[in-house]
Amino acid sequence: MDRILARLERGFLGKLAIERLTTFIVGGMAIAFVLIQVRPELYGALELDPALVAKQPWRVVSYLFLPQSLSLFWVFFVLYFFWIMGTALEQEWGAFKFNVYYLIGALGTTAAALITREPQGNFWLNTSVYFAFATLYPDYVITLFFILPVRIKWLALLLGAYIGWNVVIGDIGTKAAILAAFANYFVFFGGHLMALLRGRRLVMKQSMRRASIRSAGPVVTEGRSCAICGARQDDGADIRVCSCEKCGGKPRDLCLEHARNH
Repeated sequence: MDRILARLERGFLGKLAIERLTTFIVGGMAIAFVLIQVRPELYGALELDPALVAKQPWRVVSYLFLPQSLSLFWVFFVLYFFWIMGTALEQEWGAFKFNVYYLIGALGTTAAALITREPQGNFWLNTSVYFAFATLYPDYVITLFFILPVRIKWLALLLGAYIGWNVVIGDIGTKAAILAAFANYFVFFGGHLMALLRGRRLVMKQSMRRASIRSAGPVVTEGRSCAICGARQDDGADIRVCSCEKCGGKPRDLCLEHARNH
């Protein structure tokens, strides 16, 4: 994925990248929040309603600026945190890569709305930005309710459970919106997730091997002999203990040569 993006960025598309995209998004949300406070009916006018897109094409863009909170108390913190996340991703990836990430999620959300004919907002799209940030900066600490410091990876796990629950119980529009909005995350981090899964499996296998060695009792260090060629430690052979899959997972003594090649 990185190679493809690097090639695209070197070409004409790289010049189309919007610098400080997060600042524009957050600024648009702040303006929309003020307008909705004055005229609440404007929220529905900004939403991505597929039944009205033909007559009101601005909706395919305006829904991106819907504020994530209509509370005067919370909106500042919601917008500020989204600005922190988007800015950090742009600094880590560069403007072009972050633009592509956000664009894939936006196109997926728009496609989900048009296909299911269900109105959509930007909640799941912005949540995909949160997950990208949590993946790259899992130990970033935020303070909940101004007193409780929490690492963002734990909040991501809770939010992941909430997303999974909505996938299970949600209607077709909700399911499609979540899967489409998170297409960017799986495209960008699919390889990373697979690597984590393989690493966890390797750790589990190693733990099982260590447990089998411990359960076999203490290893005798003198008078041992190779199970293949019979070379004895007493005669100067370098005897090792092997418990690999070829040995059936059980420890057995092998000389150095057969421990390396058997």
